Amino acid sequence: MRKQTRKDKTNKPEVAAEIQATDPAESAAESEEPQDVEAELDEVSLELTLEKLKDAEAAALQAKEDLLRVQAEMQNLRRRTEQDIEKAHKYGQERLTRELLVVMDNLERSLVVASNPEDKVAEAIYEGVDLTLKSLTDCFSKFQIEVVDPMGEPFDPQLHQAMSMQDNPEVEPNTVLAVMQKGYTLHGRVIRPAMVTVAKGSSPGIDEEA
Repeated sequence: MRKQTRKDKTNKPEVAAEIQATDPAESAAESEEPQDVEAELDEVSLELTLEKLKDAEAAALQAKEDLLRVQAEMQNLRRRTEQDIEKAHKYGQERLTRELLVVMDNLERSLVVASNPEDKVAEAIYEGVDLTLKSLTDCFSKFQIEVVDPMGEPFDPQLHQAMSMQDNPEVEPNTVLAVMQKGYTLHGRVIRPAMVTVAKGSSPGIDEEA
């Protein structure tokens, strides 16, 4: 009777449940699975962050290049504006100067006509015209209007206009023999070339048919 009692105790459900043990490998797998998922999420988040960082760096670099380009364009615009203003100050009176050149030419011709020392009236006219001419010459100098009178100088196609050519063995070829009309420059820019007669030569700047 005692043996049967011991056997019944070992078959109880509570004892059987205690005897059944959980597999350690399965428990470890279950505990590691959340950690693996979290690590993958962290890796994906890091990759996204790196991509955003690269995009931000590219955008910043592009913005810097755009800024430098705009600054360069503004600097060029400022330089061109300053040059335009400087040219306007220098050459703004060019049209007026051209008109005054006619006055200068007429005054010089008047001096030639009134240069008769035996005529008292002509002498008075000469003195008046001469004073006027000197005043106009001083005004020209003040505004950097310079005369081009190349008599006896080598022909310069940048400053002179050859109206005719003559043989003259006493001078070098391409020498200015006569000045039919003086030229003028405004701040170094030719506003009227000197009209001249040139000794014959082989200069490419002279048209022999002029």
